Amino acid sequence: MKLHAAARGSYNVITAYGDDYVAVNGERHQASVVVTPERVFSWPVASFDALIAKDFEALKAEKPEIVILGTGPRQRFPHPSITAPLTAAGIGVEVMDLKAACRTYNILVAEARKVALALVFR
Repeated sequence: MKLHAAARGSYNVITAYGDDYVAVNGERHQASVVVTPERVFSWPVASFDALIAKDFEALKAEKPEIVILGTGPRQRFPHPSITAPLTAAGIGVEVMDLKAACRTYNILVAEARKVALALVFR
C-alpha cells in the first residue's frame, strides 16, 4: 500500500509498507528498523521471538514520549519484562501489527509528537 503525506517537511514518514517491508521517505527497508522523526537506523533484532530487554535500551536514547512496536503481520505482545526499560523511563509502549504501527506513527509525526517506531518483520 502506498501512503502520501500532505506535507511532511523534513521529518521521516512512512511512504509505503507491505508484509515484509517498509519505505521511509521512499527508501525501502526489509530488516528490523527504528524510525523517529529525525533518524532511521537498523535495529539488530532478528525476529519478534528474539526480542530481549536490551533491545529496548537503545530506544531510550532517542527520548521518545512513546514507542510503537510493530510486530510483523500480526499483533503479538512481548512479555512486560522485555519492555521494562522503557516503562521504567516513563516511555509509553504501544504494540500493533506492522501496518497499523506505520499508520499510527505517521499520525503522531503529523501531530509533532516525539515518537519512535520499532519494527520487526518476523
